[in-house]
Order: sequence, then structure tokens, then C-alpha cells
Amino acid sequence: MTRLIREAPARANIELGDVTHHNLKQLKKINTNVLPVSYNDKFYLDVLESGELAKLAYYNDVVVGAVCSRIDTSENMRRLYIMTLGCLSPYRRLGIGTVMVQHILNCVERDGNFDSIFLHVKVNNKGAIEFYKRFGFEIVETKQHYYKRIEPADAHVLQKTLTKKAEVAAAAANSNPSHHHHSSESDEHHHHHHEVANGDSHEGSGAGGAAQDAPANVNVNNHSSIQNSTSQQTPLAAEKNR
Repeated sequence: MTRLIREAPARANIELGDVTHHNLKQLKKINTNVLPVSYNDKFYLDVLESGELAKLAYYNDVVVGAVCSRIDTSENMRRLYIMTLGCLSPYRRLGIGTVMVQHILNCVERDGNFDSIFLHVKVNNKGAIEFYKRFGFEIVETKQHYYKRIEPADAHVLQKTLTKKAEVAAAAANSNPSHHHHSSESDEHHHHHHEVANGDSHEGSGAGGAAQDAPANVNVNNHSSIQNSTSQQTPLAAEKNR
């Protein structure tokens, strides 16, 4: 009798690595493939100065995702703004998005001096909204016409509130209709832009609805996000370049 022996798959290894001059092109490729917007050189130069707030995600030594965030000191508070967080479509639902978000939460906890963490998500991106709610984020505001050339154009502000000051501000924003405002150019410049295409944010929902988000005043890429383009589902790098 012949026995068929099936070897157990090697254990997946998810790691986060620094963004450096040597691998900056990898970050650009991830964002270009996952997000439908183009970021200018200043965005990437700023990311290089972000330290622990910007990371590349590796799955078995292959670059498959990235998270970029920065400190925001507007509205008399110190907040962390998640600008982009994305993962290539074939590698979603593997826990990579969770690892990236948890890293950001750990950075905030170690710092101990943030009022809140926030980001923007398109109002119909139910998968991303539910994903962030698992980490304690809540919808605290809705910005009308936040995105250009994308329908619906409105964005929810998702926030994880850490201090009483941030809690009071969020309550005021929710109760004051004037806060549900049109995005101005200065507002967009200040807040940068966030397109969510999380590694496992869309459990069972096909992944990546948020990769459709294109904020105002940002160049929109002509191609669809990677989950809709089978020709782009190739790992971007075979090895780490840290």
C-alpha cells in the first residue's frame, strides 16, 4: 500500500521592517498597487523621517504591505494620524493588517502622550470600518465631499480616543453639524490622505473596498486597485532589503 504523506506547510512569518532610502521604492510600489492615488515626493521624504510610525510588512521575507502614519498637533491636541495602510490582495486575511495596526497601537502606548489615533475611511467601506472597530475605533465625524472623483465622496473619521480632552472634542464634533464640512485644500494638506486596504480588514467580503478611496487634491491612478487586477498579483520583492 502506498501512503500519501502531505508535508505540513511552513509556518508563516510576518515581520515589520523600517522604511529606508534603500527600500523606499518598495513602499512606492505597494502604495501604487494597493491605493488608487499617487503621492508626491514630499510624502515619501516625510515618511523616511517617521521612524517607527512607518513600516513595511513582510510575509515570509516578501514585502506585501505597508503602514504610514504621522503626528498631528492640530486642534490643540497631540494625535496620531494613520495616513495609509495597505496590503497586496493575495496576502489579505492572513493577519498582516492586524500586525500593522497593533504596531501603531503599541507605539502610541509606549509614547503615552497621545490624545487619540484617527484616520479617514469612505462611508461605504463597511469592511474597513468593522476592522478598525475591533481595535476600539469609533466613527466620531463625517466629512462631506472629502474625496474627489469617487462616489460616495464622504468620509468617516474613525478615532480611538485616549484622553478626556479627545473625548470631549469628539462629542462636540458629533453634535455640531458645522463639523460635517466640505474639505478645503488646506484641510487636505494638513491631514494628508488615508486609503485603507488592510491586510485582513475585510474578512469574507472580498477585500479592499477602501482601496477605492481617492481624497480630494490627489492624483488618481488610472488602474484599479490590485485586488481587481490579476496581472499585478506578483510579490514585489523576494527578499528583505532593510
